[in-house]
Amino acid sequence: MAKSSPAFTCTACGAAHKKWAGQCEACKAWNSVIEEAPLSAGPKSLGGKGRKIALTDLATQSAPPPRATSGMDEFDRVLGGGLVEASAILVGGDPGIGKSTLLLQATAAFARRGVKSMYISGEEATAQVQMRAQRLGLADAPVILGAETNLRDILTTLDTERPGLCVIDSIQTMWLDTVDSAPGSVSQVRSAAHELVTFAKKRGVAIILVGHVTKDGQIAGPRVVEHMVDTVLYFEGERGHHFRILRAVKNRFGPAAEIGVFEMTGDGLAQVTNPSALFLSDRDKPAPGSAVFAGIEGTRPVLTEIQALVSPSPLGTPRRTVVGLDSGRLSTILAVLEARCGIPFAGLDVYLNVAGGMRVSEPAADLAVAAALLSAREDVAIPPDMVLFGEISLSGALRPVSQTENRLKEAMKLGFTQAIAPSRSKMAGVDGMTVRQMPDLTAFVGEIFGAG
Repeated sequence: MAKSSPAFTCTACGAAHKKWAGQCEACKAWNSVIEEAPLSAGPKSLGGKGRKIALTDLATQSAPPPRATSGMDEFDRVLGGGLVEASAILVGGDPGIGKSTLLLQATAAFARRGVKSMYISGEEATAQVQMRAQRLGLADAPVILGAETNLRDILTTLDTERPGLCVIDSIQTMWLDTVDSAPGSVSQVRSAAHELVTFAKKRGVAIILVGHVTKDGQIAGPRVVEHMVDTVLYFEGERGHHFRILRAVKNRFGPAAEIGVFEMTGDGLAQVTNPSALFLSDRDKPAPGSAVFAGIEGTRPVLTEIQALVSPSPLGTPRRTVVGLDSGRLSTILAVLEARCGIPFAGLDVYLNVAGGMRVSEPAADLAVAAALLSAREDVAIPPDMVLFGEISLSGALRPVSQTENRLKEAMKLGFTQAIAPSRSKMAGVDGMTVRQMPDLTAFVGEIFGAG
């Protein structure tokens, strides 16, 4: 038998190459091409005709997929309202962030609601999982527990037990005996994920896969795994903070960018029904460099505190340190402040942080970031009952953002009475709050800081 030629695969995107290269031609990543055992290309010919598939038109309305709820409102919210039958979900997060704890609690919650649930651990023994369940008060939950890494045995067990939900912790520890490579390699992860997703669709079993996260913050393994599944969730949080955020990056059965907030306690992860109050809980008194941003995460409004510190730099190149925001966005705002408002930050170190470890990606946070920077630079505190939101364009104009009414209503619930918003913002039903609309950044600087 002729020896099969080696195959080279990109660990970043999963693209196959005939020979090794320093840069992947598909995703342009450097040093990501490694030698892997090639996957089977399948039969050369089909050997017969297939059956005709069912076709329909766009006007046909199908019933929404049935969902099973766990009773954990924050978890169900991120899933889009509950667990969909035969769906595949990928959950990623940093080591030790609490993925296993969260999924064990969710599995127990589904099991107590009548969903036959199975938890397969490839990293821990059953005794370790049982000890965690006892610590969390879940020992009485009717969860089927197993510890195995051989995917053939796992699929046989699933086909015999036919659970409604199965958690695989983690996909990097699974191995398929038909693939000649080590567990955790690109070929093994891709093949194992494909087999589990195919089984979920054929047998109607909801599968939750746990994925490790690399140093870059991406789920380890080829990106093709994220394309296979229906939902991709990231479990985020800082070790120094007591809360965690479950964020939906992709969801075929619900809104993407939805978040669920949990608090880490001695008894496990507790739900946080009012995240805005949590993120603003440390605001004792007004201080320079602090601004409250009224943002939207998925479908819910969330208020977060933007903190800035500006100090003279002893270095030739000032520092620009950002936590929780895009560093490129900070550079853009500093450039607009200098070019359009005449406020330089040269020779000054700038430190920017989102309080509580929250991550903000909305362009609507531009105005709050600019306000925090100016407040820190001028040593002038922004009124403690004021919220800000708006996108800053390169011309210095303030552009309106979506869901203005929801942002203001959330601020009113927490006792805020003033707001700064861009002109032409659509507002209705926000009586009781003073909203000042600003056309551009220059007008905002003159109104709040008395300069322009």
